[in-house]
Amino acid sequence: MTIDRRTFMNSLAVSAGAAFLPEMENLAPDFPISCNQYSWITFYAREGKEWGADLDASLKEFASTGLKAYEPAFTHADEVGRLLPVLEKYQLAMPSVYVNSSLHKADEATKSIESVLAISDALKPANTKIIVTNPNPLQWGGSENKNDAELAEQAKNLDKLGAELKQRGMTLAYHTHDVELRAAAREFHHMLLATDPKNVSLCLDVHWVYRGAGNSQVALFDIIKLYGKRIVELHLRQSKDGIWQEVFSDGDIDYRRLVSTLQSINVKPHLVLEQCLEKTSPRTMNAADAHKQDLVYSKKLFKNWLR
Repeated sequence: MTIDRRTFMNSLAVSAGAAFLPEMENLAPDFPISCNQYSWITFYAREGKEWGADLDASLKEFASTGLKAYEPAFTHADEVGRLLPVLEKYQLAMPSVYVNSSLHKADEATKSIESVLAISDALKPANTKIIVTNPNPLQWGGSENKNDAELAEQAKNLDKLGAELKQRGMTLAYHTHDVELRAAAREFHHMLLATDPKNVSLCLDVHWVYRGAGNSQVALFDIIKLYGKRIVELHLRQSKDGIWQEVFSDGDIDYRRLVSTLQSINVKPHLVLEQCLEKTSPRTMNAADAHKQDLVYSKKLFKNWLR
């Protein structure tokens, strides 16, 4: 029996998402629009300041924008305890967090999984539901790709971590930058095809996928077609002529199409702003003003998703 390409691609999409837990498909109505700490890090760095050096002052400014939820990054469980009282002070929710992991080597993976699980246990008082992780590359900024054995090891450990988090009532969301899209996107695809959708969901960092595919919306929407049912979180960033802008707005990526595409498959992920700066970004406003505009635009863009 022969099978044409269209039939194969459709069957692949079904197999990649069919076992996905339906109760995790529509998170946007339950959580307020959040914002990742990294965008604030880049704005503060441009002004010669350090985000979080004075945690109270940093989160006071964060809350002044009208944002109601925060996505921090953790490397150790003890960092959670220092953050929780400040979040409570400024009435900020923490539906999701970003954690570091190293999963492509067996010995490193064991320690990394233990660390992530310790962080997840520390997060119980915050009612955090999503743990986002981007497994480390061989070298940040390097050009070498993981080999097949390392990819297989990483996928096994990613699935194991997801299963452990599921038992704790949390969802593991796989995140990428551009490196995972190299070499026919073999790392990206293997992490999703070699893991159980019940254990590993997807945090779609929209612009990193777009940039990693050579600024291609074709590739971006193909990935949504293949893995859309696994998307539980979006990282939101925009560029114009390939350059990250200060404010999330209209630009290179057709976010209205993204919204309608996800609505068509009844997927409404948790929304996390991450409008970061790079060297060539415009310089017209400070962090607070930029994030106020981000929030206004995103509320209009995703108005049908939010309560």
